[in-house]
Amino acid sequence: MKAMCLLGPERFELREDYPEVPPPGDDEVTVRVRSVGICGSDLHLYQEGHIGDIGRGQPVVPGHEFMGEIVAAGPRARDGLGETLAPGRRVAVEPHIPCHRCEWCERGDVNLCPHHTFIGLPGFDGALRERLTVSARNCFSIPDTIGDAAGALLEPLGVALHALELSGNLLGRRVAVIGCGPIGLKILRLCRLAGASQVAGIEPIAARAEMARRWGADEVLETAAQESVAEAREISGGRGFDLVFECAWTGPALPPAIDIAAPGARVMLVGIPGRGDTVLSHSPARRKGLSLIFVRRMKHTYPRAIDLAARGERGVALDDLVTHRFPLQQTPQAFALNLRYGDNLIKAVIDI
Repeated sequence: MKAMCLLGPERFELREDYPEVPPPGDDEVTVRVRSVGICGSDLHLYQEGHIGDIGRGQPVVPGHEFMGEIVAAGPRARDGLGETLAPGRRVAVEPHIPCHRCEWCERGDVNLCPHHTFIGLPGFDGALRERLTVSARNCFSIPDTIGDAAGALLEPLGVALHALELSGNLLGRRVAVIGCGPIGLKILRLCRLAGASQVAGIEPIAARAEMARRWGADEVLETAAQESVAEAREISGGRGFDLVFECAWTGPALPPAIDIAAPGARVMLVGIPGRGDTVLSHSPARRKGLSLIFVRRMKHTYPRAIDLAARGERGVALDDLVTHRFPLQQTPQAFALNLRYGDNLIKAVIDI
């Protein structure tokens, strides 16, 4: 079968003789991949060949935001809600595979499992291929009202939902979102739905800033985070924001996130810096008594993500974010365009 392999920084190779997947075990399914989203972490792999200390120098088939159609199922294949799976069912796939046996899994924090594997990182090739076999419990059925491209965006919507859960009660809160890429936009939309009294976006890319306005931002500052501190404080009424979501996946965004936070605020670290380190302004964070909360993927959010996506404009209209679609063989062009945010790109999807 065909697969797109990342051999090193900015070096893809289309392999037409990629090994066929094994038949599914008793509680597994084989999925014919239909749509794959390009994530910011995929861009780190593409540009630098690794994410922090993961994957350095190792070839991999990327792709962890994906959906597809089941083409074979084991006799005990049941999805994440316990429903029987059969060929023909469209599913979104949770790429994080916990051990389900350790202390953290037993208490429900499967996203913190230290023994996990992850689809799309070295050790488990991802979805930029025609088929893959996965655990059935990692699958969630998609209704016909959610298209293939939107189905691939359910995974990052789950991450956004988890970030909101960790942030606490949003009702009446002032919120700032730094970085209005796909996950930042989802967080912004969810904050509006959750009753925040003010939602501000900070995004220097014009197309994404405009989408933030369409999705409910009260104000959008079209500048880099480092250049927006004074204006952000002004629009917060001089008090700062109760919640700041850092979604820019870049180290320099953290100090301004701290600067615009109100005393006692929570700063949610959602973005993933490529090098694995960041800069912390310790004194202002300590003096304000801030809580810095690292968002680790998601847990138990897929059913709610599917429900929100199925509501369209009354929930989270994922199709609005999909600005570019490419066939598998044009994956290198898709990643290159995404890396430079060309052609007003918000979200790119690869159709297999």
